[in-house]
Amino acid sequence: MSTVRFKGCYTVKPAEATWTGSLYLSEWDMIGTIIHVPTIYFYRPSQNWLTPADSIANTLKQSLSRALVSFYPLAGRLHWTGGGRLELNCNAMGVQFIEAESDSKLDDFGEFSPSPKYNLLIPTVDYSLPIHDLPPLLVQLTTFSCGAICFSLTISHAVVDGQSALHFISEWARLARGEPLETVPFLDRKALRAGDPPIGLPRLDHSEFDHPPLLLGQSNNVEERKKKTTVSILKVSKPQLEKLKETANEDRHSHIRAYTRYETLAGYVWRCACKAREHSAEQPTALGVCVDSRSRMQPPLPREYFGNATLDVLATSSAGELVTKPLGFAASRIRETIEKVTNEYVWSAIDYLKNQPDLTRFQDLHALGSDHGPFYGNPNLGVVSWLTLPIYGLDFGWGKEIYMGPGTQDFDGDSLILPDDCGGDGSLLVALCFQAQHMDAFKQYFYGDIIQEME
Repeated sequence: MSTVRFKGCYTVKPAEATWTGSLYLSEWDMIGTIIHVPTIYFYRPSQNWLTPADSIANTLKQSLSRALVSFYPLAGRLHWTGGGRLELNCNAMGVQFIEAESDSKLDDFGEFSPSPKYNLLIPTVDYSLPIHDLPPLLVQLTTFSCGAICFSLTISHAVVDGQSALHFISEWARLARGEPLETVPFLDRKALRAGDPPIGLPRLDHSEFDHPPLLLGQSNNVEERKKKTTVSILKVSKPQLEKLKETANEDRHSHIRAYTRYETLAGYVWRCACKAREHSAEQPTALGVCVDSRSRMQPPLPREYFGNATLDVLATSSAGELVTKPLGFAASRIRETIEKVTNEYVWSAIDYLKNQPDLTRFQDLHALGSDHGPFYGNPNLGVVSWLTLPIYGLDFGWGKEIYMGPGTQDFDGDSLILPDDCGGDGSLLVALCFQAQHMDAFKQYFYGDIIQEME
């Protein structure tokens, strides 16, 4: 991509006075991924395009300022309190808004997919700075020579999960369109006993908080973390998906409900990964599943709970079982893991974490240069579902995007399943980051095995 020239960097603060003080974070906020997670949107000019050119930037900044009144935690700053724990100082210091321009044209990008070519289109977070100097939210607007724009943001996973981030973005877009806020965020993290001491010892076993398996014969994953990765987008048509579901459900007992799109496709990806990596039959392997606990608690958390209510849980197996047993076996391992997340499980896990003197070992700090924390690369995998999230159709007043996706994927085993918005025909996309040495083999198994199933 051609040069990106940065025109200005602004601090956007809430349009009105907001509550100030320290906000306790829940245990779910402080484990797993706690760095910023980028998302990127591309828009072509439409008949609703705002002119002059700076009108788009002004509209975004003004509506963002109004949105931060209700979503004021995003305008605060995180700070460490010891033992790997964080608090959020709600001080209205604001978010960073960057304006840039490029002499590239949208057509120069070819097929859109998570790629290093997006790096200059996404706000950079300088993790060499103390965490209390980093905004939880950074936004970048880049204008192309053809008149199209790229809108990207990167948001701290220690402050919100995907559901909360999309809630904020959709409400921001409503304000930009001149509409009122539809749903205010539920900001009370005491709903998950944030800041409270443990009630007691955990009632359940929580071995899932142990780190995922290592390659047999290795004592750490340092070398695996260093290996070059590449990203591919693999499309699964609706007929292919239906055939995979049919295959996964062949040996299912009638009293067990049918395996879902996610359980089937994630199980299939897991099995293909074991084949591509040429694991021995005895190799232990884990698949990380992200489960939203909002509706699984009693009483349920409000859907608009603003924070982290999604939990990473591990499905485990041996590579031999995944490869030799029917697809329904892999789907069943994932089903069992998801169904483990009950109300009792959530509260027991919270007590387990509250009893830990230090949460650092549960945090993925790879982006900060750390080799500690969970690693979902070889021999493991993380498969996140965006199938039920409202990820498409973000309209700030000039029409919906032509492409939306994760900004970057550069960790081995990091994968997403999302709807194919372009097709609108029920097909799905798998966005997979994999070690480069194994990617070709993965594609061959992925499509080769599907073709065999279709015959």
